[in-house]
Amino acid sequence: MNDTDCHLHVIAFDVPYPANYGGVIDVFYRVKALSEAGVKVHLHCFEYGRGEAEVLDRCHEVKYYKRDTSFWKQFSREPYVVVSRRSEALMQDLLKDDYPILCEGLHTTSVLNDPRFKNRKIFVRAHNVEHDYYRLLAESEPTFWKRWFYRMEAKKLKRYEPVLKKAAGIFAITQADTDYFNEHYGHAVLVPGFSALSRVCSETGRGDYVLYHGNLSVAENKKAAEWLVNNVFSKLNIPCVVAGLNPPDSLRKLCSRYAQVTLKANPGDAEMIDLIRNAQVNVMVTDQPTGLKLKLLNALYNGRFCLVNDDMVRGTALDRLCVVAETPEQFITEIKHLMKEDFTEDDINERDEAMKELYQNDKNAYSILEQIT
Repeated sequence: MNDTDCHLHVIAFDVPYPANYGGVIDVFYRVKALSEAGVKVHLHCFEYGRGEAEVLDRCHEVKYYKRDTSFWKQFSREPYVVVSRRSEALMQDLLKDDYPILCEGLHTTSVLNDPRFKNRKIFVRAHNVEHDYYRLLAESEPTFWKRWFYRMEAKKLKRYEPVLKKAAGIFAITQADTDYFNEHYGHAVLVPGFSALSRVCSETGRGDYVLYHGNLSVAENKKAAEWLVNNVFSKLNIPCVVAGLNPPDSLRKLCSRYAQVTLKANPGDAEMIDLIRNAQVNVMVTDQPTGLKLKLLNALYNGRFCLVNDDMVRGTALDRLCVVAETPEQFITEIKHLMKEDFTEDDINERDEAMKELYQNDKNAYSILEQIT
């Protein structure tokens, strides 16, 4: 490809730097990979607290727009995540040329409903089946008002989703999502998640503890941590660590009940990588089988054994690299077994080869280029 040929507008739902949570990790490293492939990326970011990021100036062009998070937007017929990101300033910037457009998630797809863009090539990166994701958020949320908001948002997103019929293509993040979008809209391709990781850096040998990690202020992760502590970690005679951002007081109190359970609150990036690398078993559970859990990629690239439930790996093709359990008894049995096993060079090489098949940023960037050019 001639690197002067291809310009692409990318509409990001948030400022994708620092790349420190799932959605923006995918955006940041995809933009980076596309730029390195010679694409002149015109990046458009909705800003609502993260500020402007100098590192993004490596793109051909970067523009910022304020997201309208006013309370009354929640009562719109359209999803709040969409209507709060509607911007005429963005539309005017996009109308200055006829370059293709990549919308990050349903969040940024107002452009698909604008008649001024009916002849533009507009693609959508689907991070989830969003109405399923919000429905499951509601099921995990203990606060009444948040639960109500997530339920309403799920209904609005399901009603809004057929806008994808107007897209030139959908880039889905898992095979399960690809199948769903093809069944409903017929023009989806699988483009696995982008990340900072390119090779498996796991340690050989054995660790002496079990780890669960995640953003503990997120209801889904808090619920998972509580389930593991109550049903698995509390039954073990093995050091168990729960690590992550902003753990609520209820989780702190729960962990403090058990001598074998340690809570590591707000570890830095380097400390978190050390925790993942030195653990014998990285345990991950979820009751939300949506999208791709980037913490699973982090554990596979950096950790030893990964023990997960089926929902964590559904539709990802990563189940062959993990040990899968469902019941507390199965988790306890598998942990006791894995604590006696060495993680070997053969294990590392097998994992590295499998990850290269799926998660090469440059290869996946070219999958996008094949569609947009």
